[in-house]
Amino acid sequence: MKSRSSVSTVLMMSASLVALTACEEPKVDASIFKSVEQCKSDPLTTSDQCESRFKEAQSQHVAVAPKYASEADCQADFGVGKCEVAPYKTSSGGSVFMPLMMGYMMGSMIGGRGSMMSQPLYRAAQSPNSFRTAENRNVGSKTGRTKVASSATSRPTFKSSTRSRGGFGSSGRRFGSGAT
Repeated sequence: MKSRSSVSTVLMMSASLVALTACEEPKVDASIFKSVEQCKSDPLTTSDQCESRFKEAQSQHVAVAPKYASEADCQADFGVGKCEVAPYKTSSGGSVFMPLMMGYMMGSMIGGRGSMMSQPLYRAAQSPNSFRTAENRNVGSKTGRTKVASSATSRPTFKSSTRSRGGFGSSGRRFGSGAT
């Protein structure tokens, strides 16, 4: 009886391991850079690609970065000195804060259209060595050519509300869209 139970346990554990492995999200090629200069040092990337993809990520940054009604809330999530004033005001006229862009990601699979799209990256205070997308998807700490979860390459969404303290994805309130 004991040997039959042991065989059943081993089979169940093996089936669980196979199921977990099958559920792992597919990885896609991407390049992560802290700066344009770091990108330019990659021999497989042209200077023009580095500059245009950085500008693309930078232009998305204001629209897609998490927004906070107070600098203290932003700093709680991203760290002291890691936040800036956004070009928006709250509905009551107050300032809106957002994290600084700490790098950018580009790759042939980003956006699913086979183009070299890019997006801004951030570093949370709780994991200052890892890059995160505007959707709070961890893409790791490695710079240069790497593999990231395919979900991390989706185009970030416009953030039209401010967040309360508590991290990415917590509560929020709307702000006006008038730029200052």
